[in-house]
Amino acid sequence: MFLTRTVYFLTNKSCISSLRAFVTQTTYDVQTFKAKNEPVLSYAPGSSERNMLEVTLEKYKGQTADIPIVIGNEEIQTSDVQYQLCPFNHCWKVAKFYYADKHLIQTAIDNCLGVRKEWEMKPQEDRSQIFLRAADLMANKYRMDLLATAMIGQGKNIIQAEIDAACEMVDFLRFNVQFAREITSYHPISPSESEKNQLVYRGMEGFWAAISPFNFTAIGGNLCTAPALMGNVSIWKPANAAILSNYTVYKILREAGLPPGVINFIPADGPVFGDVITNSPDLAGINFTGSVKTFHNLYREVGEKVHIYKGYPRLIGECGGKNMHFVHPSADAESVAVGSIKSAFEYSGQKCSALSRMYVPESLWSDVKQKMVNIVSKMKIGSALDGDSYITGVIDKASFDRIKAYIVHAKTSPHLKVITGGICDDSKGYFVHPTILQTTDPDEKIMQEEIFGPVVAVYVYPDDKWKDTAVKASTTSPFALTAAIFSQDEQAIEDLRKIFRDVAGNLYLNDKSTGSIVGQQPFGGARLSGTNDKAGGPFYLMRFVSPQCVKRTRKPITEWKYPHMASK
Repeated sequence: MFLTRTVYFLTNKSCISSLRAFVTQTTYDVQTFKAKNEPVLSYAPGSSERNMLEVTLEKYKGQTADIPIVIGNEEIQTSDVQYQLCPFNHCWKVAKFYYADKHLIQTAIDNCLGVRKEWEMKPQEDRSQIFLRAADLMANKYRMDLLATAMIGQGKNIIQAEIDAACEMVDFLRFNVQFAREITSYHPISPSESEKNQLVYRGMEGFWAAISPFNFTAIGGNLCTAPALMGNVSIWKPANAAILSNYTVYKILREAGLPPGVINFIPADGPVFGDVITNSPDLAGINFTGSVKTFHNLYREVGEKVHIYKGYPRLIGECGGKNMHFVHPSADAESVAVGSIKSAFEYSGQKCSALSRMYVPESLWSDVKQKMVNIVSKMKIGSALDGDSYITGVIDKASFDRIKAYIVHAKTSPHLKVITGGICDDSKGYFVHPTILQTTDPDEKIMQEEIFGPVVAVYVYPDDKWKDTAVKASTTSPFALTAAIFSQDEQAIEDLRKIFRDVAGNLYLNDKSTGSIVGQQPFGGARLSGTNDKAGGPFYLMRFVSPQCVKRTRKPITEWKYPHMASK
């Protein structure tokens, strides 16, 4: 679901330094630490990082990792065996893992609660050191393992794995440490020397449930570590289709010094997991990224059971979008075409922020269409292990079938026509060719419903109707995650920003609708897209804090009467 980034490539000399052997553990001055975004390596043929990645990939090829349930220091295998399949070669079982039953999920909760007080009382600086060490391990010693596991398990090509599993994961850990210091620096006014007021930034009483998606390794790591940084404990339910890279993240956290039980690693059937956590009186919150349907179910369950909880559970949800590019007649056609291709088809459109619908004026459509089709014709569709692949398989059969159904609908609808693509082949991997559709009906369901695949629909409008079309676009979708405006007319940009004020949590001007970077564009949306808590920004961390206000008076209280009570 979330995030890709503008890419600034390192030179080979820099990357050699960046990928130095991790020998010593750095101790940081957390009080002055300033995070910087992890640079993206190029992985050009012959580069040192490309050579290291290829060596690491060889280690994983043809292998099936055995991934346990982890509760405290105990690794557990159950009889409920599951497999993670490679998206571009579904004959390859990349991981064998095990579902936890209700009893084990409850055991994981109890284990977390058993270490909560000690972890919550640990100074913020000490907790921060652990996550900064983890970030260093991920940026250096285990960078290639993170890429390799995301590539073979989630079907990411090299650059998509780099910006997610390496850079963004590292960024979350480092920036969250900085943000944690900044948001806990505030203390209330103390009006005199005899009185002191302060805020104690406590973790929440109970446990957090972190439920993560398949599409971003970094999201999985952030959903469980952000609460932990602020003094909370959690149980992490990884997505089945991301379990290999997620377990790699988990092992790194433990190697960095995360105590057992602070985060327990609990693969499980979704409904079973949801039932156990929402029935626990100790539920402090749910940190969720996934489908609208699942989040609705969790929200409803918590609401219906609110009377059983020790406190009011906090729910954080990020649920995807129906993201758009709105093209004004003054827009640059080249920028529109390139930006739209990248947003719609990178990682096969499986980003929550990915472009799914476009509004293009008649005067530009012929040029934009030709440029987009030309780019698509040059894309390689194949294995993520091939360095020149742009698109690989979508994540699994269920996703493949859902996307294919939309394409079949497009081929039979009187309002839609296929401009390019429309080919689906699951004989070896779950391959869906990048597909551009044109619709004559702005209310067509393909302009309203989330597809989550490499399919973009275009509505072509009369140039003089751009305002009316924008108003229509603002109410077409129930989502409000990302949107982009392409225009060279500053007044038109301001008019469109007003029209689209409620349409997107992340709005881009003359840029693609993907591209959020931790610390630069905090990410999240409203409407059905979620609770808009802005992961990658400082205020997100306050969701995991239960502040206690403490007043200390140093002068004895001796008077109980007030002046107005005096005799005349």
